[in-house]
Amino acid sequence: MIALPAGVRILLASKPVDFRKGAHSLAALAAAELGTDPFSGVVLVFRSKRSDRVKILTWDDSGLVLIWKQLEASTFRWPPIVDGTLRLTAVEFAALFSGIDWRRVQATREIPKPSVPA
Repeated sequence: MIALPAGVRILLASKPVDFRKGAHSLAALAAAELGTDPFSGVVLVFRSKRSDRVKILTWDDSGLVLIWKQLEASTFRWPPIVDGTLRLTAVEFAALFSGIDWRRVQATREIPKPSVPA
């Protein structure tokens, strides 16, 4: 599992990409298609046509980092496209990256603080 900084923006490309593309080609694609600066620290997630592979691109202040992952026995479960956008929380993204169905992940409930009767 990769560790993401708190509050980092995660952008998922809504269309599959050619997985022969390397880091610089994906950065150029992100700038052109997603309208984002790939050198701003944003995490960019790209998927293959078969949805069994994912490439993650980010900038870590010293260079581009490209992470490539392929699931052996299943496919990644992608969220639906709503208004042209895919949205996931950090917890849902961690589940997606681990190959877990992100729809089964639930946010932790806040535990109420006990109060002392007055």
